Amino acid sequence: MVLEQIILATVLVSLVSLVGIFLLGVKVKIEPILFFLVSFATGTLLGAAFFDLLPEAIRQIQTETTLLLAFVGLMVFFALEKIILWHHHHDSHSRVKEGKPPHEKPVGYLNLIGDGLHNFFDGVAIAAAFIASPAVGIATTLAITLHEIPQEIGDFSLLLSSGFTVKKALLFNLLVGLTAVAGGILFFYFSNLIANIQSYALAFTAGMFLYIATVDLVPELHKETKISNSIAQLLLILLGAATIWIIATTLKV
Repeated sequence: MVLEQIILATVLVSLVSLVGIFLLGVKVKIEPILFFLVSFATGTLLGAAFFDLLPEAIRQIQTETTLLLAFVGLMVFFALEKIILWHHHHDSHSRVKEGKPPHEKPVGYLNLIGDGLHNFFDGVAIAAAFIASPAVGIATTLAITLHEIPQEIGDFSLLLSSGFTVKKALLFNLLVGLTAVAGGILFFYFSNLIANIQSYALAFTAGMFLYIATVDLVPELHKETKISNSIAQLLLILLGAATIWIIATTLKV
């Protein structure tokens, strides 16, 4: 039953990669949708880390170990993003010096590699969460799905600007998205090799979520300076966190 839940959840997350089809089909402005999603996703990620993943990990392993692994998760994603951004900048700078457009296919493929690693960790996080309990699994899947939507919109746009055709961009995004399924299945089958490994993974995931929320999403929110919109952002963040808290407290088994 747990394996089926993991597969279903990771497939759902993987299908978010096809959000590009939605972008091609709608004629409404995407900015208001992103405003809502980024704000709400920030709250769900923070809520999942503080109200769900960290408390669940602490129930099985020492608090010091949990916090250390959360720190490691944060640093791993910092390093991964630094590597991707460095290669992105280096490639763009080199191509400008050569008189070529700064965004061509090498950048797109590099982004796909980074996204594949990210999605694989998402799958591991979902598997670890469902092994812990259905409530943790649902909350984690919701948080991942919501932050994946704006990310996949950006990835799809980057691939198009890197010279990919629409069909190729959608296909590659889907294939990369499916690494979440691979990560979930592999973790499920290897989870019995180390005692409490799901708790270690949950703590690592909490660090990952904290990094994404505070480093990737919050700076985007700070670009909005209008008071009314800033208040709306705060309320949406609180709503996202409250949603996770409700899931974590009412669905616990």
